Amino acid sequence: MLRSLLLASLLLTLLTGPVAAREFELKSPDGKLRLVVKAEKNLILSLFRSDKLLISQATIGMDMANGRNPGAAAIQSHRYVEGKDAVVAVVPTKHKNIESPFRALLLKDKNGFTTTFRLYNDGMAYRFADEKGEAPFVKNETLGISLPEGSMSWFPQEESMYSHNERQYKHLAVKELSNESFCSLPVLFQTTDGSCILLTETALHDYPNMFLQKTGNEGLRAIFPKVVLEAVPNEKHGPDRNQLITREAAYIARSGKAREYPWRVFIVGDEKTLIESSLPFQLANPPADHRDFSWVKPGKVAWDWYNANNIFGVDFESGLNTATYQYYIDFAADYGIEYVILDEGWTKSTTEILAFNPDMDVRELIRYGESKGVGIILWVLWKPLNDNMEEILTTYKSWGAKGIKVDFMQRSDQDMVRSYEDIAALAARLELLVDFHGAFKPAGLQRSYPNVLNFEGVMGAENNKWSQHITPDHNLTIPFIRMAAGPMDYTPGAMVNAGKDNYAIRWNRPMSQGTRAHQVAMYVVYEAPLQMLCENPSIYRKEAETARFISRIPTTWDETRVMEAAIGDYLLLARRKGTDWYVAGMNDWNPKSFNIPTDFLSGKYSMSLFCDGLNADKFAEDYQIADRIVTENETIAVELKPGGGFVAVFKKIE
Repeated sequence: MLRSLLLASLLLTLLTGPVAAREFELKSPDGKLRLVVKAEKNLILSLFRSDKLLISQATIGMDMANGRNPGAAAIQSHRYVEGKDAVVAVVPTKHKNIESPFRALLLKDKNGFTTTFRLYNDGMAYRFADEKGEAPFVKNETLGISLPEGSMSWFPQEESMYSHNERQYKHLAVKELSNESFCSLPVLFQTTDGSCILLTETALHDYPNMFLQKTGNEGLRAIFPKVVLEAVPNEKHGPDRNQLITREAAYIARSGKAREYPWRVFIVGDEKTLIESSLPFQLANPPADHRDFSWVKPGKVAWDWYNANNIFGVDFESGLNTATYQYYIDFAADYGIEYVILDEGWTKSTTEILAFNPDMDVRELIRYGESKGVGIILWVLWKPLNDNMEEILTTYKSWGAKGIKVDFMQRSDQDMVRSYEDIAALAARLELLVDFHGAFKPAGLQRSYPNVLNFEGVMGAENNKWSQHITPDHNLTIPFIRMAAGPMDYTPGAMVNAGKDNYAIRWNRPMSQGTRAHQVAMYVVYEAPLQMLCENPSIYRKEAETARFISRIPTTWDETRVMEAAIGDYLLLARRKGTDWYVAGMNDWNPKSFNIPTDFLSGKYSMSLFCDGLNADKFAEDYQIADRIVTENETIAVELKPGGGFVAVFKKIE
């Protein structure tokens, strides 16, 4: 019996209906969501929220090599199940303790498939399980969605499935999307009554990523990268990190075994739901071997690549050399930063990754960092790592490195998904942390392997070096969409800040759009257990007050509450760590006032408020810090300038 069915049996409150029934209905525990499943030639779903239609029709299925398809054969049996996900997160990004009731429907057909549907108060999920495993490959998987007329989209349009998945979100009516345009996941839709529907996936193992393609007026369908049979270095565009896929199979996945397939997850609710929901995490597979991950230490990272090692005020020439990185380590130690990354340039070349840049003594840097309580994380390209994984990671561990940052994967096919897991598993055995950069979005691997702390798959701050796309509007879109899938390596912390009219693109000394407080707020708003400080340490030392404030902010959270939210416009949330609370707000280019109720407090607290200065609308680096004592019976007013933000830290007074 497959794992999910065993779990369901442990949790079940079983009701049995007539086998001949071809239409089934399921309601969420709070009764607000309702799912109707029709078993015809395929399985056809309709989803309602408070009796308003959210998905008018979704056709789902799988096309196996031997012609079988879930739902195509007669339903042999069905069961209704009630249960509750009870998860204690090893590395909590939203909530440490997750308790989420669900109701489930399990349909078993004569083709040997069981299709499981779950309804939670914050969404719906389904997955297929093949109990026969006879087919050597999966030809395709079907998901065709029809949305109600007038539905809007935030669409991360892709040009190719060979992609870093770093996109802006096109805010368009679904019918205005061009036919055949497609996007990576997660993707967000909103109906005319304001209901939000975010589609993503989790428990993705040994199977390709899903993409979503526009097909008709209000319709979309799933598409998948095919199995890659041959890929060669792209000599025109960085052969060390870019590939040309020269031959693909006619199918999307090799199979030949009984298995469960990924969960297709629909987070459903309002803007607050998108940020508070943990569905992709709680539906992911837990660590398979119950290994002890207590050694995993999240934290902040002093990062070099964004600022091009442009340190100053020192008595040595800065650059890719030992002295420069000792300076980074000294800064990290002085400010309580747990890690330093050695990004591109520390190896002899990008493909000779077991040998050092002759100007850098990496073993000495690791020893020096250890003496200062600072761990070293090593950047590597995916391709040379994948070609010699065991020797490379074992060697890095023998040097004393604490983790790896793997970059330029770009592919989303079955073999690449398997490679992510191979890296995660070997790194876990060696007790190494993993940050997947140049990556697709999180899809559950961070629960299965809690040493995997970050994924990029987001258009983040590094784009400040070459584009104007990282606006406050963008910064207030990604928490509702990309972050719903899991942690994101956005790399905040810019200290060179600019307003809308005086931003300029600069490669070696980049600046950010929005205020200083907008950047500081990201350390509470953006979920990343391995959170970067992108700026030059010399500037952080000059801006010591800001850097010290950032260093106080945790990178994992016990509880998350959203107070006010509007996609792309503003966000106000509170996160708890132990007995302390951290409240942050961000806004777009329109100024905004927040009134913060302190009803989440219990007793007396010291509050330290980092917010926009009075002149931050003219000089974006202007900020102010205020300290006072507060209780649970107060309201705190905060004014945000254009592209502004704030963080309030509440420390319990015993």
